[in-house]
Amino acid sequence: MEAVSELELVGRLVLAAVLGFLIGLERELRGQAAGERTHALVALGSAAFALISGMAFPGGDTARVGAGVVTGLGFLGAGMILKREGVRIEGLTTAAGIWAVGSIGLAIGAGLYLLGTVTAALVGLILAAESVLRLDERLERWRLGTGRKSPDWESPPE
Repeated sequence: MEAVSELELVGRLVLAAVLGFLIGLERELRGQAAGERTHALVALGSAAFALISGMAFPGGDTARVGAGVVTGLGFLGAGMILKREGVRIEGLTTAAGIWAVGSIGLAIGAGLYLLGTVTAALVGLILAAESVLRLDERLERWRLGTGRKSPDWESPPE
């Protein structure tokens, strides 16, 4: 890892935490169990692991730490997925968001600011799209077959 100032190291940690917080805020506003604090901590921890890996073990295989973070977040995400009412599964989007926030933290920690920031923006857009476009309501009406489909919603193939 190239030599960076302590101020830049702190900046990387702060940026990762802020991006994770903003993504978690959307989850919090939708009433999900993992909100802004969880997402901010995942991004912050991932960034810290990336920094530690590059600085504490110069010449080492930094990809190993990234792989460890990805695996660990998979276990964390698995704990958020619940099976309810027969085959209904909840928490997949939150678990995927935690996984994505980890990648944002790793990117920012590694100094890939544009990649981390663009990834955060895309994650935010994907999460916000459902509420903005009211896709959940449209899909539920379609599933129930009420006939009250939105005019811009096409009928499914039979």
